[in-house]
Amino acid sequence: MTNLIPTAQRRRDARPVETRRSALSTARDLIALTKPRITFIVLVTAAGGMKLAHGAASLRLWFATMLGTALVVGAANALNMWWERDVDAKMARTQKRPLPSGRLSSNLALAFGLLLSVVSLPVLFVGVNAVTGVLGAIALLTYVLLYTPMKKRSIRALWVGAVPGAIPPLLGWTAVTGRIDAAGVALFSILFVWQIPHFLAISIFRAEDYARAGLKVVPVELGDRETDGMMVRYALSLLAVTAWPWFAGVGSALYLVLAMALGAAFVWLAAHSRRREPAQRIRWARGVFAYSIVYLVVLFAVLVATGT
Repeated sequence: MTNLIPTAQRRRDARPVETRRSALSTARDLIALTKPRITFIVLVTAAGGMKLAHGAASLRLWFATMLGTALVVGAANALNMWWERDVDAKMARTQKRPLPSGRLSSNLALAFGLLLSVVSLPVLFVGVNAVTGVLGAIALLTYVLLYTPMKKRSIRALWVGAVPGAIPPLLGWTAVTGRIDAAGVALFSILFVWQIPHFLAISIFRAEDYARAGLKVVPVELGDRETDGMMVRYALSLLAVTAWPWFAGVGSALYLVLAMALGAAFVWLAAHSRRREPAQRIRWARGVFAYSIVYLVVLFAVLVATGT
């Protein structure tokens, strides 16, 4: 009898531990649905837009803008991962995500994404302003209802997806100014154009994964020559759009010089593709991808640090 008491006690003590562990695991998986690293990058660009905007921003406005933006991005990512759970199961890099791995139920993921959506937009509309709220709604709806299903139907999804991806700095700008003007559109345009060569590079070294999942990407659908030409054209376009903030009065001369130098390097790198040797081509694409990230970080850091 004395031996049974400790055993029963251990079982009772173990249940709360298992429950807590299960709850913690579920919480981690729900957070993973929001793609925290991407959300962080988005918040940085939105904060950059706020910093560059002419006008004072209170602590309350900063908090509401960052919170609303984080919730919108988290909602879009969660609903995207819910919608693409079958696609993710076919791709090596996404098979271990919470939904395709079976760690999280699809119903819970859908409810979580919808909850974030319902909460996020009032935060932007009421806590910030109507213009920012409308932009947040456009970003959310475009990403979930247009871009996500379009990825299996057309390569045009690349450009559709670039729209919500480019809105965050404009969110930050309109949060302070309350309007869409030339300078805000310039920030949007930089992110929009930048995403094209950035994602072309990704689609080159992940072409097999995308083809296996049935996603329409330029390298798979149009081939290497068209992909390479598009890469160069959009790298050249970056030279033009990155000069726009200077003409709009938010970029310094130092920023303009650096933007031209970074852009010229991007064009040079994009033009040095390797069409005949697959291994070299993949290394080149990874190099373009890595440079595109460094390019954007340095460009925006200098713009924000020296912007007027």
